[in-house]
Amino acid sequence: MPAIDTAKILILATDGYERSELRVPLEKLSNHGADVKIASPKSDPIKSWDKSDWGDTIDVDVEVKDVDIKDYDALVIPGGQINPDLLRNDEASVSLVREFVASGKPVAAICHGPWLLIEAGALRDRHATSFASIKTDMLNAGALWRDEAVVCEDGIVTSRSPQDLDAFVSKIVEEVSEGTHHQRAA
Repeated sequence: MPAIDTAKILILATDGYERSELRVPLEKLSNHGADVKIASPKSDPIKSWDKSDWGDTIDVDVEVKDVDIKDYDALVIPGGQINPDLLRNDEASVSLVREFVASGKPVAAICHGPWLLIEAGALRDRHATSFASIKTDMLNAGALWRDEAVVCEDGIVTSRSPQDLDAFVSKIVEEVSEGTHHQRAA
């Protein structure tokens, strides 16, 4: 079980990530001492979506194709509508999510980020939440959807929206400290 101040956490994102849903976990987890890296299907900086228009960019630390999950203790998937929609159409990103889920390491997704968990087949018969507009997608994927700030089952953490970021990050910290969840399979 890694302590949060020695943990290595990967954030999976691409263009169109909801700015606060990447920046807040990045900042807060880093402030806890975690080594946080950004992975994307491309090596160029990725551009955020900030409320109603394109926002700033952030550098990518590693391309998805080069990620070795043995180097990380947890995976975080920010939402927004664009980011997870693009990522769920990228087989390398979906494979990365599947690999993290199968490993039992904590996987956290917020807002529309659970679309990647759906694509990876990780939500059937699991309690989870999401942005309300994808509730039907979650139910159709077999998730036991709840309208709560944060829902966690077997180390899979889901959250609804930027308003829930404090609870989302707190739960990530808790799950990283608990370590691997061996009873889980995608």
